Amino acid sequence: MPTPTTGRRVALLTLGCARNEVDSEELAGRLTAGDWELVDATDDADVVVVNTCGFVESAKKDSVDTLLAAADTGARVVAVGCLAERYGRELAESLPEADAVLGFDHYPTLAARLDDVVAGRAPASHTPTDRRTLLPISPVERQRAGAETPVPGHGWVGGQLRRRLDDSPVAPLKLASGCDRRCSFCAIPSFRGSFVSRPADQVLAEAAWLAGQGVRELVLVSENSTSYGKDLGDLRALEKLLPELAAVPGIARVRVSYLQPAETRPGLVRAIATTDGVAPYFDLSFQHSSEPVLRRMRRFGSTGSFLKLLSDARDLSPAAGARSNVIVGFPGETADDVAELVRFLEGARLDAIGVFGYSDEDGTEAADLPDKVPAEVIADRVRRLTDLVEQLTAQRAEERIGSDVVVLAESAEGGRAAHQGPEDGDCAFTDGSGVEVGDLVAARVVGCDGVDLVVEPLDRR
Repeated sequence: MPTPTTGRRVALLTLGCARNEVDSEELAGRLTAGDWELVDATDDADVVVVNTCGFVESAKKDSVDTLLAAADTGARVVAVGCLAERYGRELAESLPEADAVLGFDHYPTLAARLDDVVAGRAPASHTPTDRRTLLPISPVERQRAGAETPVPGHGWVGGQLRRRLDDSPVAPLKLASGCDRRCSFCAIPSFRGSFVSRPADQVLAEAAWLAGQGVRELVLVSENSTSYGKDLGDLRALEKLLPELAAVPGIARVRVSYLQPAETRPGLVRAIATTDGVAPYFDLSFQHSSEPVLRRMRRFGSTGSFLKLLSDARDLSPAAGARSNVIVGFPGETADDVAELVRFLEGARLDAIGVFGYSDEDGTEAADLPDKVPAEVIADRVRRLTDLVEQLTAQRAEERIGSDVVVLAESAEGGRAAHQGPEDGDCAFTDGSGVEVGDLVAARVVGCDGVDLVVEPLDRR
């Protein structure tokens, strides 16, 4: 006889970036506190919560496909995350398979909203709003005023509102949410809101909690980590925070992600490149290097300034890692602009590069720009740039053969060196005997396969 359902089992599926991973772990903590049992398999769940991504068209499609697949399991399906926040009722009307579409404001009461779902009391679908209008004051002022507008990933209090969903020795740690930049191609500020830093004491407390959960590497995430502290009145806040995070007992490595090149100040470059326990790793959001394209994107910089930034970092730490993403096919982009981007990429010696084709995003300035590049031209440019960056990043990996690295073991088979972010390739051990997850393994690079390295362990600690 089958076990009767309790209506209290929930599976969490997370799509998109590391920021969403933090949000899901906050939701997991809230659901556990609300007496919901977390299960891994959707087939065992009474409710499947899908933390969606709404950044680009392909991510939206993946989110919808995941919601439909969850509905096929027979479980109730609830959409949260960026797609749900961005489209709300419109998504609910176009996707009747979802039992509820909830926004960020529902996060504090998610357990109760799931109770409503299983009881047949469908919560009203989220009504989207421009979240930049919701938090015009700093975190300190907001606390004094008692403002309660939820900011995803900021609900952690003493470890009670975050529950780890895996046992990896690497975990994202959210520095901030939202963005105050106005890049013409990006809709994120409209549904993630204005930039809001988390107070340093809260970040440090969560870092210590993560260390107690077995985490060895912290990956600091936000929409723009270079802005950290500006709403707290301290533009050097991240430079000051990094050594404190690196000193947290149990933490072996701190990695900063999502840097805005135009805001990456010399002091921050030095802090990342030279602080013990901080990975000399620069995740720089270049997006392009042709000045005319960058100006239409409402961004700053040039091939020359970007190459100097990388050179300054490598002067301080010659083995520093660097990664970026680029967009091709932006409205008005010419063959000369693409040639300028190629010139930059060939000189940048980046370890990892993502190439994306431009597509219009609802509500962005770029969607209304003239001189759209034909879809077939964009596809051709993506193919050509992808082929190029595969060659360039493989060459960069080859340059590392013969060098020594310290690998954080994520399994007995391998892990990642300091110059490698979570999606930038990895290191495979020639002999992993005796290696345990979380070990720091001194090794020598003896080969490579694309961006991935083959390393020979020299010492385990």
